This record gives sequence, C-alpha cells and structure tokens, in this order.
Amino acid sequence: MDSFNKTYNRKEFISFLGKVGLGAMILPPFLVGCGSTTTPASQEGFSSDDLEKLRKLVLEGIGASDKDDLLLAKGLDYHTVVKWGDRLSDKDTFGFNNDFTCFIPLDESNPTDGLLWVNHEYINPLFVSGFNYRDLENPKEHRTVEQVDKEMYNVGGSIVRIRMNNGAWSVVQNDPLNRRITARTPIALNWDSPIAGASEVFGTNSNCSGGITPWNTFITCEENYDSYFGETEYDENNVATKRSSIYGWERFYDYPPEHYGWVVEVDPKTGSAQKHIALGRFAHECCTLYELEDKRVVAYTGDDANDEHLYKFVSSKPGSLKEGTLYVADTENGIWLPLDWETQEVLKTRFKNQTEVLIRAREAAKLLGATPLNRPEDIEIDPVSGNIFVSLTNNKGKNDFHGSIMKIEEANGAFDALSFKASVYKAGGEENGFSCPDNLAFDMAGNLWMTSDMSGSAMNKEDGPYMPFKNNSLFVIPRYGKDAGKVIRVASAPRDAELTGPWFSPDGKTLFLSVQHPGEQTRDLKNPTSRWPFDKDNIPKPSVVAITGGLIEKMNKLNQLEA
Repeated sequence: MDSFNKTYNRKEFISFLGKVGLGAMILPPFLVGCGSTTTPASQEGFSSDDLEKLRKLVLEGIGASDKDDLLLAKGLDYHTVVKWGDRLSDKDTFGFNNDFTCFIPLDESNPTDGLLWVNHEYINPLFVSGFNYRDLENPKEHRTVEQVDKEMYNVGGSIVRIRMNNGAWSVVQNDPLNRRITARTPIALNWDSPIAGASEVFGTNSNCSGGITPWNTFITCEENYDSYFGETEYDENNVATKRSSIYGWERFYDYPPEHYGWVVEVDPKTGSAQKHIALGRFAHECCTLYELEDKRVVAYTGDDANDEHLYKFVSSKPGSLKEGTLYVADTENGIWLPLDWETQEVLKTRFKNQTEVLIRAREAAKLLGATPLNRPEDIEIDPVSGNIFVSLTNNKGKNDFHGSIMKIEEANGAFDALSFKASVYKAGGEENGFSCPDNLAFDMAGNLWMTSDMSGSAMNKEDGPYMPFKNNSLFVIPRYGKDAGKVIRVASAPRDAELTGPWFSPDGKTLFLSVQHPGEQTRDLKNPTSRWPFDKDNIPKPSVVAITGGLIEKMNKLNQLEA
C-alpha cells in the first residue's frame, strides 16, 4: 500500500492523532493500564507558575548509540527491580527473557505496593541450560531432559510483589503471592469441547505482550508457540502433517501443538490460569481489552508474523471471553469479517466445526479474505480519542524494513462496530527517526511511547538498513507543546537487547520497562557480547527496570494541564 510510505509533518500528526480535551477521556475505569494506558490524574494542586513551567517543557532526547548500557535522556534515572535468576521465594526464581510487564496495586489508595506480572517469552539455551544451540556439531538430539526441564521452568511468567522504599522499587521476598507460571503449570481450557483430547494442558510458553482484564486479572499471550512443540500443518487436501520445533521439546514431552498459541488469563491472587479458545489460535503478540457500557468485552489481538492478520473478539455476554464472535480485519475495505462456522459457508468447506476454525484461525482468516499485514504486534487504545493504534513492525519479504503504525477508527467510535477506517499515521525510517515499532503505550497525558524491535543479528551492520538507528530504543511522541509530533529517543538499550513491556505505575511516577535478551548474540559465555546489568556474575541478564525522574512526572502532567 502506498499509504505505508506516507509521513506526516507535526501539524498533520497532531490533527491525525486527535487533539481532544481531557474531559473527553473515553476509557473505562479498569484501564489503569491496559497496555500501559493510565487513568488521568487530578489537575488540582498546581499553581499558575507550575502550569507555565510545564507548558514550556522541552525534551532533550539522546542520539542513537551502540554502547553496551541502558542510556537515558536528561531527567530520567533507572534502577533494576528484578533480574533473571533472582530469588522470589524459597522455591522460585525469576524467569528468563522478560517481556510484557503490568502492575496492579494491592490497595487502590497506595500506588507503591502491588503485584508486578512479567512475561518470560523464550529462552537462550546457552545461558539457561548450558546447551550451545549454535554448535552445529551438537544437534538438539544430544540434549538431556534435565536441560529441557530448566528451559521449561524459565518461560511463562512471574507474579512478583514489589514495593517502593526510599524512592526505589524492590521485590518483597517470600511474599505468599510471589509465584511462577511455567511450561509445566496445569492450565484449564475455557471451552466446551476438548482441544487435542484435553480440557487441561501443561503450561504456557512464548509469552509476549498482554494486558489487564476489567476484573483485575492478568492477560498473557502465547506468540511463537511453534518454537517448542512444533505445529500441525494441512495441505490442500486437508491432510495433516507435523512440523518439528526449533527447540525440540517435543522429543522429551509429547504435548500437542494445539495446546499452545492462545490468550491466557492468570489470577494474580491464586496463580490459577485458563486459555481462552474463543480468541483464536495464532502468534498472539498482545491482547488489549475494552469494556463496553453493558459490561461486554472487546478484545483486540494481532498475529505477529509476516502477512498475518488483525483480530477482534466481541463478547455476547457481560464479562465473558468465551461467548461471542471472533472477527478478522479486512483493512482494505474497513470490514470486520466474522470467523463464524455457522454463518460462513466457505469455512464449512474446510473445517468440521467452530472449534476447528478457532484452532486453525490463520487458515480461516485467509479463506475469508482478511488483509495480510506486516507483522501486527502491539495494539493500544488512545485514551483521548478512542482510536486504536497497531504497530506493524516490518515485512522484509515485501521490502518493508522499518515498519509503521496503523490507526483504526471504529465506525461512530463504537468498539463493537463491524466497520472501520484504517490508515497509517507514521512510517518508520530515517526521516522519522525510528525503525521497527513494537510495543506502544499511552501515558496518562496521552503522549505516545514506543519501543523498537530490530533483531540482534541485524543491528549495527555496516551494510544493513538498521545501521543509522544503532541499538534498540524507547521513544516518546509528545501530544502537545513545542515538541508535539516529534519522535524523541529517550532511552537506548544495551547491546543485542530490546526494550519491551512499558507500563506506567498508577500515579504516573514510574515507567516499568523490560530489558530483554541483552547479549543475545553471545557464542561463548566467557566472552559475552554484553555484560549488562554488570552484576557480580559478569554475564548479561534480562531484567525489569523502573524508570523514574522529573521528566516522567512532567510528561504525565503536562498535557492534561494544557488540554
């Protein structure tokens, strides 16, 4: 599409994003942070001098860097909250490659004490189990079950009670709510029919992004699930074959691939979990929920792979992620297409029932004519305008190396509408100063924050398209003021790392952020490509950090006051 190459000047950006007074905030109260969107704070208590200072705030961004460190813009500081291997309790440790984060206070009146949920997306066997998967003379058949067990423990998610003391967040050691969800945790299937012979399955893996439900439970999404137990594939005659995984876990544990690739809900207080079959099976990057006035739920989710699709589930009963209809987007014509076996005759030619449609959602979407997209990743709802923003990271096969961000405007502003308008408001590339947008987050003032997802193997290559951007970064696009519409880099990641899971604390004073896979290109543990976070072990460790400072607080106040 030609529109993917369109760029916008600052004036157009402000108009396009939608400058609406904060009295028009449309998000329901539960969105304390569904994908990091935060409820607007009170404007009371500020003097006229304070307001004038805030209006004149000028951001001093940082340049692209290939330094092995977490670099921050002026006015920001960070401290590490928890890192891989840290002890959470007498039996549990923090998992590997932390991705999505979200925070729920235990008491709404105290925003500095609560539960942090963290996804653990995947493992690097070299670090986790000592298996050098890059050694071609040591194929995966030579692995041991003990190595695979270590790997299975280090994916899934962590529930961690954290508390702020003397200006710093830390883990409350041995809190009874601290627990791990792993690739071996029993998880129920929220469906009336068994999936591949089971109504309860073993574990979750490939946990990428997520959200929070209106009833204050965690949502975590299984993305590249086929990396662990392979995939069932069907030819033109509907004959099934099994494709092997890259990690080879199925050689030790014969778990059906159909048990993975779902949206998972976790109860923060008990750790019990369920997989929501009605939301479809594919490489879920995220799941962002909106509660309608009648308490029905709308869930947006994307399939993070080249030429895959954008989906929306609309429940038919209040508070349900089971009863309802799953739709897939035709962005060319602005139509939500129902993945409904009962009403779509073309689906009956390929699938036996609705359960099979949901298991093979990718095939069903293509039969209906859904629009192939360039790796739809994170999805966030603008708290001011109510528009939906979707990061399309890239599609190298179509020469889209830098990606873009798509905007969805539902008809009449109704989240359960069946028609919409799709457009691209900002394309990646040197002109706009960013490449490969991934996680998005709106702060409580409506500023748009964004992380990048350039692969470690492609970054900092002299002859590659990503050289100008150097390491992955965190950006902010202010909504109002002198810098409105600018893409401003405010953090640069350590070598090989990716910054993920931005989430604001309820008071807007902390930005939780994952530093994922630093040193991922390491081939020798004695000579890692990164040593961040520079602890006593002298090896890279994925970690969650808390970013604080005057700039965070000012960004979360400024635009409320200006509006």
